[in-house]
Amino acid sequence: MAHEHDHDHEHDHDHGHDEAAVDEEARAEAEADARRRLALAQIRQYGDPALRLKAHEVAEFDDDLHRLVDRMVALMHDAQGIGLAATQVGVLRRLFVFQPDPNEDARVIVNPVISERDDETASDEEGCLSLQGVRVPVDRAVHVVLEGKDAHGEDLRLELDDYAARIVQHELDHLDGVLIIDRTNDEHRKEALGILRPRAVIG
Repeated sequence: MAHEHDHDHEHDHDHGHDEAAVDEEARAEAEADARRRLALAQIRQYGDPALRLKAHEVAEFDDDLHRLVDRMVALMHDAQGIGLAATQVGVLRRLFVFQPDPNEDARVIVNPVISERDDETASDEEGCLSLQGVRVPVDRAVHVVLEGKDAHGEDLRLELDDYAARIVQHELDHLDGVLIIDRTNDEHRKEALGILRPRAVIG
């Protein structure tokens, strides 16, 4: 799942501002942008068949799984996202990583299941690392209970509200081959597909 990016960067151009600090900030932004582009190149994009496949239950909680989790967390951070499912990196295993709060560590949940879902829903815009340039309104339950395992096979039970609940519902959809364009209304779906479909080139 993607952040809503704010690309308006304001700089203080008072005489006392240190030009070296501005240069350093510009370098850091350029590096972050380069890392984001590299990460997105490793994340499957709309049209890739893997995004429409259903992931399989994880049976082995081994070093291979830990390497996959580490890679997914690194890609999520570099892509400046807040969630990433294994299917988005072409791996058909039921797990995803997410980080609703930047001040807390990323979480991983393996074989996730929503055991309780509130009847109350809310609509909000969602973006996706696999659907670049698209933001569409999606209805989600405002409270869910998510159960599954951690990367070591220990049981997890998370009670999540609002933003965090929205993220895990988005990522769980990925594991079932469901995308945000499947969850939105006809008008927004049509608009999104216009963005996603490659343009015809007339030579």
